[in-house]
Amino acid sequence: MSSKVKLVADSGSTKAEWCLMDGKVRKTYFTQGISPYFLTSVQIEELIQAELVPQLGGVRPDQIFYYGTGCLAEKNQKLLHKSLHAVWPQAKIAVSHDLMAAARALCGREPGIASILGTGSNSCYYDGKDIVKNNPGLGFVLGDEGSGAFLGKKVLQYYLYQTFDDEMRFRFDQKYNTTRDEILDRVYRQPLPNRYLASFTPFLSENRGHYMIENILEDGLNDFFFNHIYKYSESWTVPLHFTGSVAWHFRDVLEELCHLYELQLGRILKNPMEGLTVYHEDE
Repeated sequence: MSSKVKLVADSGSTKAEWCLMDGKVRKTYFTQGISPYFLTSVQIEELIQAELVPQLGGVRPDQIFYYGTGCLAEKNQKLLHKSLHAVWPQAKIAVSHDLMAAARALCGREPGIASILGTGSNSCYYDGKDIVKNNPGLGFVLGDEGSGAFLGKKVLQYYLYQTFDDEMRFRFDQKYNTTRDEILDRVYRQPLPNRYLASFTPFLSENRGHYMIENILEDGLNDFFFNHIYKYSESWTVPLHFTGSVAWHFRDVLEELCHLYELQLGRILKNPMEGLTVYHEDE
């Protein structure tokens, strides 16, 4: 009996990663991201037909496991299901959200705390099957502690308040060549300010070792622990897992914080796909 061909998707609003699983063979493809808040079902279908179907070379999946931004809302799940069904009417389709993707990728079928630290941040307690608790985020204006937007905002504060020493100010100016007016315009008047703020996190990676950079990282990630991890009583009895670009690039800081607070550190993945393919192997 031939094995089922599976298609696993992990989509943000800017980029979507698709992994085709045919037996032991894994092939990864990328398309632009899919946001059900900005695209109709017909537009999503057209995007998939134009960008993904040609890459698959005629292979038709039997099962589709789609995880995406905006898919916590039931109406958006139905919209994605409709679009995917229009492209592959023969396939069995399951649609879920990005936090479930993180939970399944990181925890598998075991209980744990799953956290996303990327452009934004989120977390949950997962009992091995369902997300039981979710400490709701407040977005990049009021919250998103530990995220790229949060850390990038700190970089800009240090720069604009002239907290950086001369060396750091020089390095910032050399890298970004921007002005106070331009920064404020991008943050308060232009679209997608959270992504703009997050674009300053590479400055932290490139200047590790400077005490001001280390302060920003330790304070920003500690704020995530204090405002989110600590709100789950299970944090002291199950592993803490992380995914996302911030978690991956600053994993040493997460390791130090877990050691400091005597918490069990689990897996740290750059993105969920590696864990999702393992999770769906036996389905």
